[in-house]
Amino acid sequence: MKLLPRTLFGRTALALLAIFLAVQGAAFYVVWKTAVEPLRARSAEDLAARIALAAQTWVELPPVTRPDYEIELSLRHNLELGKVTQPLPTLAPESAFGTLLEQAVLTRTGQEIRVKQGSDPTYSWVELKLADHLLRVGFAKERYELKAPLEAAVVFLAGGLLTLLAVLLLARRISRQLAEVARSAQIVGQGRTPERLPEAGAEEMRQMARAFNRMADEVQKLLENRTVLLSGISHDLRTPITRLRLALSMLDTDDREMVRRMEGDLEEMGRLISEMLDFSRALKGAEITELELSALLGELAADAARAGPVVWHAHEVACKVVVGERALRRIVANLLGNALRYGEGKPVELRLDCDAEAVRIAVLDRGPGIPEAELETVFQPFYRLEGSRARDTGGSGLGLAIVRQLADAYGWHVVLNTRDGGGLCAELLIPRAAPVTRPR
Repeated sequence: MKLLPRTLFGRTALALLAIFLAVQGAAFYVVWKTAVEPLRARSAEDLAARIALAAQTWVELPPVTRPDYEIELSLRHNLELGKVTQPLPTLAPESAFGTLLEQAVLTRTGQEIRVKQGSDPTYSWVELKLADHLLRVGFAKERYELKAPLEAAVVFLAGGLLTLLAVLLLARRISRQLAEVARSAQIVGQGRTPERLPEAGAEEMRQMARAFNRMADEVQKLLENRTVLLSGISHDLRTPITRLRLALSMLDTDDREMVRRMEGDLEEMGRLISEMLDFSRALKGAEITELELSALLGELAADAARAGPVVWHAHEVACKVVVGERALRRIVANLLGNALRYGEGKPVELRLDCDAEAVRIAVLDRGPGIPEAELETVFQPFYRLEGSRARDTGGSGLGLAIVRQLADAYGWHVVLNTRDGGGLCAELLIPRAAPVTRPR
């Protein structure tokens, strides 16, 4: 569902909040129906009984004793009782307690009364007619009108909120640990060495961190063995290829076409081996250094211009970035080589964009381009597009695969996009926050 948060913490927080609100709502409803409303009704019944009894007693007392009785009611029961000639004109604001009191007085006396408001806002008044007397009885709202136990509700809600907060903090901690595992797994997938996960916390988290660290070490050993094996095989193949070339040159045959094809095959094998050696050296690489890219790219553009027209758009200001020089040279050289090889002789552009967040190096050509559906597929080793990437053009199918693997190894990004009007834009993105340790 689109409304659900994407993160584990967000979903956990939403689920806990929904459960908390449901439980608190149910608890509040139960407390209200079983405690607050019955207590409020009982309070209204008791007050109605006192009002009726006080009024009836006042009527039955001798007139000379009535003032003393009124004083006693005021002092001991917070009830103000007296005879009046005109009813109060102002009704009290609607309230649940006032409605209950009106019903309780009607039940006890048979008179329909309304709770009224006088000059003192702390008192409410009820008027009764008994024995040709209009009696007005006032009561202190703070004493008789039962309100919801706010203090208890605050304590109840505070306890629930603290529990929810504690659970959310635990969920946040676990989600951060899982996010760190995900980031480290991504680094391992790019062929780089992540920082070791701390083997601390709950036993399950310690086991996960321990297993991940062991897996990362094994993956790095496999990658190192792969690079060493690749470099060794590529290096050792050069000697027999050289022998084959020498033997071919001394071959006594009249079939020069066959000799030419064999020489072409050996030349292609030599290019493959050279690319593999360059790739393995770039992975091992020199230490990360700070480079001024304008000068380096200008040098690469001049070298590539020997194979075809290259337009280098120099950056106006110095652009310094911390990178692996050997890997960067190999990536840009491969992109320029591809653009020249498949650019149909049209000028290839090399651009540099440098800002505070990232460095972008773009190689643009006006060749046939690559279909949208295959912009990612071409990064697979030995993959060629029909027609423009045919074998007779000299492509080995490893150039872009090497570019992608080198970029991943250093935490960079390579993307291909079609250009308006035809052609291809190959862009290398180097984040300023890219890893500053070379891959192993």
